[in-house]
Amino acid sequence: QVQLVESGGGLVQAGGSLRLSCAASGRNFANYAMGWFRQAPGKEREFVVGVMRSGDTTYADSAKGRFTAARDNAKNTVYLQMNSLRPEDTAVYYCAAKFYISTSAYSRIPHDYDFWGQGTQVTVSS
Repeated sequence: QVQLVESGGGLVQAGGSLRLSCAASGRNFANYAMGWFRQAPGKEREFVVGVMRSGDTTYADSAKGRFTAARDNAKNTVYLQMNSLRPEDTAVYYCAAKFYISTSAYSRIPHDYDFWGQGTQVTVSS
């Protein structure tokens, strides 16, 4: 079992940056692929980036060139560095974990994930 806690959200002006963290507790963190998702009011939960067990990442088109994700297995933590933020990035950001045997697998589908954090609010003002 894995418990996840996001932090680092807040208010920022357009063009600014935020760094989100997702701290995991429980055994075998390295056996999970991680995902960052976001959800704005009235909208579906949206894939942002997948972080494979290997540390490789795959980004949604909306995040490419602006966001960078990484994992630190020694700290049981996954990060999301967000630069050049836009008002349309405003959402609750969630991290999620999915067990995989493969080191190179990930999912873009929220239902596939086994564990979720509580979310952290990111608000970008124009």
